[in-house]
Amino acid sequence: MAPKLDRAQVVDAALRLLDEVGLEGLTLRRIATELDCKAPALYWHFANKQALLDELATEMIRRMVAAGEPPVAETPWQRQLALTCRTLRRTLLAHRDGAKVFSGTRLTDFGHTDRFEGQLGSFVRAGFTLSEAVEAYFTAYTFTVGFVIEEQAVHPMPGERTPGYDPADRAERIGPDRPLSAAAGADLFTDYERRFERGLAIVTAGIEVLHAEQPR
Repeated sequence: MAPKLDRAQVVDAALRLLDEVGLEGLTLRRIATELDCKAPALYWHFANKQALLDELATEMIRRMVAAGEPPVAETPWQRQLALTCRTLRRTLLAHRDGAKVFSGTRLTDFGHTDRFEGQLGSFVRAGFTLSEAVEAYFTAYTFTVGFVIEEQAVHPMPGERTPGYDPADRAERIGPDRPLSAAAGADLFTDYERRFERGLAIVTAGIEVLHAEQPR
């Protein structure tokens, strides 16, 4: 018997549920209930939860690419890398646990590679070898995904704040004997926009320095 559902319906329902219940609460059985079908119907498309997460991550990237304007070919690598990382961060923040879903998944198609090709090309035009370009991209990429994982631990969705991350309460619980650790909460758990931009600048500057030091 042919399946009554297509993959797009399952993915749309899964993303809606992800925003409601988060990654831990997202199950194939729960998605089946949302779609008013039996769980085995979903196995036509996804053998297990990991296969579903791979497709969710891919759909996030599809939507990111479709909504964004690709940079022009002559864009300097620094500007192109910043655009890529900022766009990825916004994409991950659009869904509860978006960064956790994305981390470690295997994309199911190659629709994103035009943008990836352009990103690598911007490095190569600046004198990077392909290996150096991949290393630079991967460093910035993992910074972005890791940053958003930590950001979403505090702010799972816009307007939400997880209990236990209030800097003043944290400082009081740490106590006066460790003043630096107590004061650090104000920088660790607030102002994520500024901190992301600062971190991205640090990563970019590090890439520039290492590239300049490489013997040619």
